[in-house]
Amino acid sequence: MQKPDKAVLGNTAYIAAFTVILSVMMEAVFLMIGKWDWFVLFGNLLGAAAAVGNFFIMGMTVQKAVTKEQKEARDLIRLSQALRLLGLVVIGVLGAALPCFNILAVLIPLFFPRIAIMLYPLVHRKEEDPS
Repeated sequence: MQKPDKAVLGNTAYIAAFTVILSVMMEAVFLMIGKWDWFVLFGNLLGAAAAVGNFFIMGMTVQKAVTKEQKEARDLIRLSQALRLLGLVVIGVLGAALPCFNILAVLIPLFFPRIAIMLYPLVHRKEEDPS
């Protein structure tokens, strides 16, 4: 097993932090509309863990792919994408099938990494040199 480099760890930490912030906001919305219960919390934990785990696995795959030849790297990325998507589908099915999870609270966090990626340029703006 390859050790994650600083970029993978740093980007995963960014995604995890954003996922926590957005998860708290989602929990607050459920609370405000009077729909919060423990199943929302459990669903949120499952969905958020899956989202961050999916991002980490993607980062590790890319880290490994850059050491491969082009065709081998492309095949590795495609296989990883298919398996990660299958994993997210399984998480969604578990969230829907098991009564201890709120399905919306499972599915919504799966979009949090995408939101974090869209906001990355705003959060990590380089300070402009005044010269």
